[in-house]
Amino acid sequence: MTKQEKVDFVIKTLKELYPTIPVPLDHKDPYTLLIAVLMSAQSTDVRVNKITPLLFAKADNPYDMIKLSVEEIREIIKPVGLSPMKSKGIYGLSHILIDKHNGEVPRTYEELEELPAVGHKTAAVVLSQAFGIPAFPVDTHIHRLMYRWGFTNGKNVVQTEKDAKRLFPEELWNDLHLQIIWYGRDYSPARGWDLNKDIITKAIGRKTVLNDYYSKNKK
Repeated sequence: MTKQEKVDFVIKTLKELYPTIPVPLDHKDPYTLLIAVLMSAQSTDVRVNKITPLLFAKADNPYDMIKLSVEEIREIIKPVGLSPMKSKGIYGLSHILIDKHNGEVPRTYEELEELPAVGHKTAAVVLSQAFGIPAFPVDTHIHRLMYRWGFTNGKNVVQTEKDAKRLFPEELWNDLHLQIIWYGRDYSPARGWDLNKDIITKAIGRKTVLNDYYSKNKK
């Protein structure tokens, strides 16, 4: 298969597996999505989805959020981990949204990445999922699969994002990044990986990855 044929195979397979694409983090608007994504750093979406309703019951907009103290926010979000940094970020960015953006979440990478505790990936998720602006947020699943499929050298997420944007049509980015995340969870996890279930990697996977898998799983 040529690289283009591999790309087309991935797109077709993901469309068939995930014709409707659930969004992993529960939210109701750009602000609650921004907070949920920030909280998901080094945590699981399942855990975040358990904690955000508790936080949003008290404050689901920046004006109510700054009525809470950093300590109160931290107490609520403790179970998701990194709560000292995340609570300061949530409080700080809520202030900035009010002071600089009339309480609205901005729609550019530059403005989003100026907010405390908001990195490139968080900004990309908000742009794509809240506003429908083409972006390709790279999480651990996408980084792993792009390498397993031979689409990137896997050195860092910055390179993986560039390679994904180069290979896949822009109009598919917003759906594809979610489809790849779900595929990584369901069929191609980091741990307990069963290549027989992983139809895409089995068909187009990087030779070194496949050889390594087979040598480790010899009976």
